[in-house]
Amino acid sequence: MTTHHQHYINGAFVADQNDKWIEVINPATEALLSRVPEGSKHDAAQAIDAAEVAQPDWEALPAVERGNWLRKIAVAIRQREPELTATIVAEGGKTQGLAQTEVLFTADYLEYMAEWARRYDGEIVNSDRPNENIFVFRKAIGVTTGILPWNFPFFLIARKAAPALVTGNTIVIKPSELTPNNAAIFAHIIHEIGLPKGVINFVYGYGPEIGQELAGNPKVGLVSLTGSVNAGIATMEAAAKNVTKVSLELGGKAPAIVMDDADLDLAVKAIVSSRVINTGQVCNCAERVYVQEGIYDRFISALTAAMQQVKFGNPAEQNDIDMGPLITAAALERVEQKVANAVADGGKVVLGGKRAGSKGFYFEPTIITGVRQDMEIMQQEIFGPVLPVMTFRTLDEAIALANDCEYGLTSSIYTQNLNTAMVALRKLKFGETYINRENFEAMQGFHAGWRKSGIGGADGRHGLEEFLQTHVAYLQFS
Repeated sequence: MTTHHQHYINGAFVADQNDKWIEVINPATEALLSRVPEGSKHDAAQAIDAAEVAQPDWEALPAVERGNWLRKIAVAIRQREPELTATIVAEGGKTQGLAQTEVLFTADYLEYMAEWARRYDGEIVNSDRPNENIFVFRKAIGVTTGILPWNFPFFLIARKAAPALVTGNTIVIKPSELTPNNAAIFAHIIHEIGLPKGVINFVYGYGPEIGQELAGNPKVGLVSLTGSVNAGIATMEAAAKNVTKVSLELGGKAPAIVMDDADLDLAVKAIVSSRVINTGQVCNCAERVYVQEGIYDRFISALTAAMQQVKFGNPAEQNDIDMGPLITAAALERVEQKVANAVADGGKVVLGGKRAGSKGFYFEPTIITGVRQDMEIMQQEIFGPVLPVMTFRTLDEAIALANDCEYGLTSSIYTQNLNTAMVALRKLKFGETYINRENFEAMQGFHAGWRKSGIGGADGRHGLEEFLQTHVAYLQFS
């Protein structure tokens, strides 16, 4: 019997009134996994109302007590790790190892953010007047909302909820309609541990309906979205009418620059790892590779050998694979079309280049050479296990090529020359640069993009401060 999930609003599981359902499909087998309600703006508004009622009492708790609730959630997550791992594998097509890492990293992240309860602070600023103190308080925004993607669906709950809660905000979350089952388990966890009602709420549905209400409701003080550029634009438009703060992590087209003095084995290993993680469906993945002319042939040979070793299959049945399927049939078709367009425009498929199997949404690990900077495959996100590679002569040329993009999330460079690395750090126009390592951020860093890759960011002190606003007090005394 297929599981039917319910919204979680104001501390209760709530049936949808419309009796409309979204089917959740296993991308590895195309089997039906569950159904979640196709929520309405009314459902989202109810959740926002509940969050608004709960927020003053939640903010009134000492920050350390709010942090302790995050720790309780983390403990419960670890206790249910096998169930959560299996759920993420089934609905997202993620490998078992990566799914387990996501679950445990989520628990770690909750505990990390809980530690900020005693650490985030205000300021005392010197006044120009005698007998006056200027205080800068940092306070909760109020009701926040989180709109989640499908590629790291469980971790993103924590990335948005943990800093919101520890700073005294409440939150309404819309999971992706493609991967909502892990969120349903999270809702049961917070229900079972007794988190005060209305502090976290979950509403299922589609972005044009639920997302628009979460961004456009006047009671919302901050909307945080991780998703596509188009979703970010729609969120900004909805938020604009109330001048609601937005925090957006959008797309990426990460360049990887390989200098002729690079450790070739390290560069190949890191780039392949950064391309096939989650089947290439990660916004900070290495999406395009620039190789200095002197080592191009050796690099392509080594890259081809490494990509040939990449194993893929049904992650629920195989634990020794590097990647699973793409998330949907539409995603598979988009990747297939991008490769076809590249070939039509003069690109050469060195390896892979086509879908695999007749069941599930699999695409072969792929390398494309003979590409040009103006081609679609070098400018637009692929979001699949495809690596386009082209050459450059000088570092300045490589940096110009890397920066020639509407995105600005992550970048990487491989070199053993410190001066080269420092020049690249100064000139690359990206929110993150990885030097001689794979593209994967740390929770204590700051994950933020330039240009169309987003506004604001997440993680660390700076990510926490996204959920705070300032209140300045001028205290004059005699």
